[in-house]
Order: sequence, then structure tokens, then C-alpha cells
Amino acid sequence: MKTYRTIAGDKWDIIAYKTLGNEKKMDLIIKENLKYKDLFILPAGLEIKIPDLPKETNYTLPPWKRGGKN
Repeated sequence: MKTYRTIAGDKWDIIAYKTLGNEKKMDLIIKENLKYKDLFILPAGLEIKIPDLPKETNYTLPPWKRGGKN
């Protein structure tokens, strides 16, 4: 798990885009930082926990080519 130090004006979607490359993953970051969940615009200097992304499964491949257990 990584951390990110906020700058004035940061929002959850911006942090997700900067750290995970996708603003739609902001829910993962919010779940790791519940004490700040009610803040829309974050103040400078907060240390935000950035979770590791879960491994995504490629469902376009047949089950026997996906790896792991079926």
C-alpha cells in the first residue's frame, strides 16, 4: 500500500487518477480512508492511503486460459 499527501483542492477523483490512473477507482481509496469520507475537497497535507489494485480477470478468455482455479 502506498500513500499520497494531498495538496489544497484535491478531490477523490483527482487522487484516484493521479495514483491509480483511473478516476473511477476513487471508491477504493475512500474505503481505505473512511475518516475523510465526508470531505469533498481535501485540505493540503493529509496522508491518504492508496490501496493496491485488485487483479482484474480477463473474461474475454475461455476459463481454461485465464489461469488460477476455475
